[in-house]
Amino acid sequence: MSTEISPNAGGQPVPVEGTLAEPRAGTLPAAPEKMSRESVTIISTLLVATFVVILNETIMNVALQRLMVDLRVDPPTVQWLSTGFMLTMAVVIPTTGFILQSLSTRAVFMLAMGLFAGGTALAAVAPGFEVLLLARIVQAGGTAIMLPLLMTTILTLVPLAKRGAVMGNVSIAISVAPAMGPTVSGLILEHFTWRFMFVFVLPVALAALAIGAKFLTNVGETERTKLDFFSVLLTVPAFGGLVYGLSQIGGSHGGQAGPGAAAIAALVIGVAALTVFVLRQLRLQKAAAPLLDLRAFNFRMFTVSVLLMVVAMMALFGGVILLPLYLQEVRGLGSLETGLALLPGGLAMGLLGPVIGRAFDKVGPLPLTVTGSILMVVTLWQFSMLDAGTAVWWIITLHVGLSFGLALLFTPAFTTGLNPLPPHLYSHGSAIMSTTQQVAGAAGTALLVSIFAVVSATSGLVAGMSAAFLTATVIALAAVVLSAMMRKTEGAAAGHGGH
Repeated sequence: MSTEISPNAGGQPVPVEGTLAEPRAGTLPAAPEKMSRESVTIISTLLVATFVVILNETIMNVALQRLMVDLRVDPPTVQWLSTGFMLTMAVVIPTTGFILQSLSTRAVFMLAMGLFAGGTALAAVAPGFEVLLLARIVQAGGTAIMLPLLMTTILTLVPLAKRGAVMGNVSIAISVAPAMGPTVSGLILEHFTWRFMFVFVLPVALAALAIGAKFLTNVGETERTKLDFFSVLLTVPAFGGLVYGLSQIGGSHGGQAGPGAAAIAALVIGVAALTVFVLRQLRLQKAAAPLLDLRAFNFRMFTVSVLLMVVAMMALFGGVILLPLYLQEVRGLGSLETGLALLPGGLAMGLLGPVIGRAFDKVGPLPLTVTGSILMVVTLWQFSMLDAGTAVWWIITLHVGLSFGLALLFTPAFTTGLNPLPPHLYSHGSAIMSTTQQVAGAAGTALLVSIFAVVSATSGLVAGMSAAFLTATVIALAAVVLSAMMRKTEGAAAGHGGH
């Protein structure tokens, strides 16, 4: 699938405002402001599949404690089931620009859901931790391809004036799925073994695969592009080194807390590899097709939006890991109670998505992102003041407030950042945004869990939790500054080439 504009019968480019499908009779709408039934079917199919894969991403959070006992592993080891998943996504996502341009929409979808379903089946029968980690990595490969596929397809099919509303509807799947993850796993763990988390997901994944195989049609045209294997290899030490180094910062090395030689070496290797990766892409932009086209950063609002997403994801993923830890370790809640406590916040985020999307189309990003970032800072600061006696209803209220703040950030950031890109940068822009999102999430998790671990070892669980949430609050302050820089963007449809 390519996101290049397709020529019509006369050889002229078709405007991006309309539906871009295979150049067949009847597939392009007469009115550019209205989506065809085929477009709605395609996006709906991808949404169902995305809901399933994102549900799987958070289903493990509540189960980590059970897995430590059943698989006889320690906390840093079991954490790799979450960190490894995000890290795999960060390594695979940069290749999706190439995949989306080389294969048809249908082929990309079948590849993504095939990997996901295969990984889910393997996880269900995993005899030990190593095989379970491998299964999660295979699942992550499918998830990584699905997210940019959805975002690129929306950019290609949805008229500019309706993108905010559609992105808002997308947030129902993207927000409700992670909110349901802990609740679903809590219900399962209450009555079944951890394997049933995958046994129950597998039929849904296979059903989504069957629906896609039957109804999904191709969008755009494929083109021959070269894959730069050196760039792919560089993503492993670049992102792997950074996340591993951060995860080891809070460890104990030779009886002393703090970063050891391995952590420092990993961070140095990560930064060096990332530098080489960026220089490589800049060179390939002149000579051939880069793995990740960094010219998207020439658009100011894309850059600001990516930075805003990085800050929000660092705060969000750290919080998503820390809050279940607090509820279980400090408050003594069971896995089901923990899942139910986190459900209202995720549901609120999902239900508000369409409302925020429509508001974005009317008022632009600035009022929404400033309000959202301030709300995020206030709620994270309040989380840092939790103690062993804090009422659960107050914790749920704060989580709903944090979810509301993030909802006000995510839809405007995605839409504002991707709107000004010309069609040939759609897949690369989606890939860059998804890559940075996952790396920031993995880094945020590693950093905040490390701070929690090192402070807890000396001052107790409550102090560790407070220090970690206070760090997240400081990180979130950067979002307030970035939010104030957001401006409404016009699409590149008229010029087809950028600004």
